[in-house]
Amino acid sequence: MTHFLKKNYRVIITLILCFVATVSIINAWWDSAIFDETAHIPAGYTYMHYFDMRLNPEHPPLIKDLAGLPLQFMDLKFDTSQEFWTASVDGQWDAGRSFLWHMGNDADRIIFWSRIPIVLLSLFLGWFIFRWVREISGTVAGLFALTIYAFDPNFLGHNHFVTTDIGICAFMAFSFYYFLRFIKNPSWKNVVIGGIFLGLVQLAKFSSVLLFPVYGLVLIIYPLAILKTDKRESNLLFRARNVWHYLEKGIVAGFISIVVVWMLYAVNTLNMPTEKLAEIINYQFNPASEMASVKIVNKALLALDSNNLTKPLAEYFLGVGMVFKRVAGGNGAYFMGQVSAKAFPAYFPTVFLIKEPLANLFFMLSALILSIVGFVKFLSSETKNRFQKFWEKIAKYLRENITSVSLSMFIFLYSYMSITGNLNIGFRHLFPILPFVYILTAKVIFDFWKKLHSRQSELIFGTILSALVLFLVSGTVSAHPAYMSYFNETAGGPKNGYKYVTDSNADWGQDLKRLKVWINEYNQCKGNSFSSHCSIYNYERGPIDKIRLNYFGGADIKYYFGEQAIDWWDSRRPLEPGWYAIATNYLQGSLYDKEKKDNESYRWIQNIKPVAQVGTSIFVYYITEEEIKKIQN
Repeated sequence: MTHFLKKNYRVIITLILCFVATVSIINAWWDSAIFDETAHIPAGYTYMHYFDMRLNPEHPPLIKDLAGLPLQFMDLKFDTSQEFWTASVDGQWDAGRSFLWHMGNDADRIIFWSRIPIVLLSLFLGWFIFRWVREISGTVAGLFALTIYAFDPNFLGHNHFVTTDIGICAFMAFSFYYFLRFIKNPSWKNVVIGGIFLGLVQLAKFSSVLLFPVYGLVLIIYPLAILKTDKRESNLLFRARNVWHYLEKGIVAGFISIVVVWMLYAVNTLNMPTEKLAEIINYQFNPASEMASVKIVNKALLALDSNNLTKPLAEYFLGVGMVFKRVAGGNGAYFMGQVSAKAFPAYFPTVFLIKEPLANLFFMLSALILSIVGFVKFLSSETKNRFQKFWEKIAKYLRENITSVSLSMFIFLYSYMSITGNLNIGFRHLFPILPFVYILTAKVIFDFWKKLHSRQSELIFGTILSALVLFLVSGTVSAHPAYMSYFNETAGGPKNGYKYVTDSNADWGQDLKRLKVWINEYNQCKGNSFSSHCSIYNYERGPIDKIRLNYFGGADIKYYFGEQAIDWWDSRRPLEPGWYAIATNYLQGSLYDKEKKDNESYRWIQNIKPVAQVGTSIFVYYITEEEIKKIQN
């Protein structure tokens, strides 16, 4: 089996990536605009078209630039005379709604083509994961790592959206790979390449800042672990010289990364007036604030904005400051029957366990156990030796396992920061660690496989592994197209995940176009009763002429439904008989928000059975006159 995989690995990679490309392109067309794309897509277009970053400064420009590139080849309308461009300091949402839905542009075409670069980036990331694991553990291990990445429904669910989530995954992987190449061989060539990719990852998302403490620590501990070859040199001098040698080149790489950041920001802010940037700075960090830290940030950013040379850095650090401010402020979230803007400590561990495929969880748990057992054996064997010998072995372990140690350090740091942070809005925020988890999982499992001595043990191990891979692949294929809202069997699958968490885990606005298709098909059922879709058709209710729609997402309901849709919300009164379509994000938030009064919530709908669940994120109800009377009484 392994011989077959090694011989045909190029064909297997091609087939896997073709699967990813196919389902991603299909979903890129059928998934309606998600909430965040309202800000990201017009930002990407204007960055590339006007070289102005006044929209969406909270995120770096690289991924938005990539998404905006295909749009430059279209004849699109964008009105720069509107208030969202001329006067507003936070006009990104109005700009997005105008650009996509109100200017006469083909919104579906814009959304689709802006998503294609993200799909391509996800494909390249898959190939890169294979290449990295192949280098450290062999071809079959590389194929395994690619498989658990490519058939993770969570990546398939997000790899076609114009957000920074896939971008930060990819560029963190690229940056870490070239950083470790520099660590193992600190040549000036690797310094330059490592510095470039360190800059690119900072241009993908500001959470890349968490790489710096790990990189800094590795820059110190690895040179301390290098084996001394010159016996004439003292041990202390040798260690000090090594540490300085690495730190010196690390500083150079850091400087190169700043130049890379400056260069892209300089291009993206080429035509942005310093006055406009100053307005945004004063809005985000009010100079009249009573907080000394806000005043200091304001003065520093305005100083950088005072000349064209440092203006790009003012824009960069403005984004950094906005992210820290948002994380500190939190974000309202629904989690297992609770609604709060404060973080739930159990949020990310729980979401990880119910959204990752069971096969992947088994692989990860197995790899973790094998790693712990192996390290415990290492430690226990050293307790018999003297203290100095113990640290010599630790140094040897670091030299031989610096990749595993470095990636593990980042995984633990990022996980800790996520769990203790104040932003619980989606499993996607854990995406940056997943490529590293896949890499380490594949390495540990296949290193263990290589150590099996009997043919029988190899056969049993290989059979179990193959069965679980087939279980993963079949489960992912059968879950199509519900990848963004995927939940594993313990949570009841994609249809039931909203009961545990919402937002970008389950409902980000992806199903509005599917609702339009569902309504059209339902309305055709009167003359087509043999269709399986028509089993729910009710002749007494008749076709859907009007539907009260409470939609959470980035799409425009009037664009798709015209006057057929009535904009609705939970506190709107009086209730009316007829059709309702309610997004699960709004539904759960309304039902479980303790601050909402009953007559301002959807609690009245709890005992009414929905007619249908469209996609996974929209419930359709029909409310009769009798039911409204019962509710009012």
